[in-house]
Amino acid sequence: MRYDQHTLPNGLHIVGEHNESAKSVAIGFFTRTGGRDETPATSGVSHFLEHMMFKGSERRSASDVNREFDEIGTNNNAFTSEENTVYYGAVLPEFQSRLLDLLADMLRPSLRQDDFDTEKKVILEEIAMYQDRPFFTTFDLARETYHHGHPLGNSVLGSTESISALERDQMMAYFERRYAPNNMTLVLVGNYDWEAAVAQTETVCGGWQPADAPRALSRPEPFPQERMVVDAKRDRLYLCAVAPAPAAQDDERYAAEVLAETLGGGDGSRLYWALTHPGLADTAGLSYDANDGAGAFFAYASCSPTHAKDVMEILRSTLVSIQDEPPPEAELARARRKLATGTVIQGETPMGRLTSVGFDWMYRHKIDPLDKVVDRYLGVSPEHVARLVSDRPFDQLTLVALGPEPGEIKSLADAAALEE
Repeated sequence: MRYDQHTLPNGLHIVGEHNESAKSVAIGFFTRTGGRDETPATSGVSHFLEHMMFKGSERRSASDVNREFDEIGTNNNAFTSEENTVYYGAVLPEFQSRLLDLLADMLRPSLRQDDFDTEKKVILEEIAMYQDRPFFTTFDLARETYHHGHPLGNSVLGSTESISALERDQMMAYFERRYAPNNMTLVLVGNYDWEAAVAQTETVCGGWQPADAPRALSRPEPFPQERMVVDAKRDRLYLCAVAPAPAAQDDERYAAEVLAETLGGGDGSRLYWALTHPGLADTAGLSYDANDGAGAFFAYASCSPTHAKDVMEILRSTLVSIQDEPPPEAELARARRKLATGTVIQGETPMGRLTSVGFDWMYRHKIDPLDKVVDRYLGVSPEHVARLVSDRPFDQLTLVALGPEPGEIKSLADAAALEE
């Protein structure tokens, strides 16, 4: 592998992981903006704006954008998270220049009023669709409750009210502030032509104007609480428990991922054997969410309301027990190998490596080679996990439940809020 980097005078970073043996090239624009960078008045604008990027520019219509992706055989998409918006595609190396031109042009959209009005309807339909997905709703409620006012608790989609009230000029102001070149990174992975990419980027992106795009990086203060939201339409109970975890910049993130895999990484994990295998829950797990300056563990389960009390008590005790006795080497080894295998399989293609390379640079301003990442996973020991949980993060759980009338759940914690 060869690693490349260059910065344009306007602040746009260009980074690359070159692999001469690759048969494709993946290209992505990573923008450091998402739900945490919004205000209540602009809630959901980052995701809405992602949609608008595909509506055309001064040079291309929406149909031109879609047609050109197809003409060069692109595997492309985009996504918005709490703190990043990414536009990407993968093509054969001979189409590098056309893909780079298309992505760069998309990122200077026309934002026409009629397109804005039409796409607003699409966004409102998407919000309604996700409201019918109970796990999504539960995770959104848990994120909001755990962060209790911190920007990381903002909803990526926004709300029906915030999107309905959003105006095109508000979106334009947000775009000009957050899509500044000094707040963006262009990433190339695979068999690319570096000199050609730099020269082309200087031509098509060199005129983009920098701007101030700050981000508050304070860590949210844990505030253990329980919250029950009643939804009479549900016949099952959906649970999400949140606890503090390392930030994306912390070296302990590898131990956090191994711990999450051990406790809740699917079949064979502790939560699987404690809840799913005996039939108390239809699904149960734990994931690690690494963010800019902060992180969190998200435990989840879905069960019949009649099992609610048992499931919540077992969920809590399983998490807490890892703090009293770190997992043995044999159990950790299984989790390490699963993570290492998954990382290697994903990293075997330029498209699979693109987000890893991009987020390495976005969060840590360096790129860790694939073999180094695998070694870091394989090197996590019981002592690493013991150090990670030494401040007992699972004693500080925020627990959110969504489901029908809770029945015996009410007796679990008198402090739990009951909401319709």
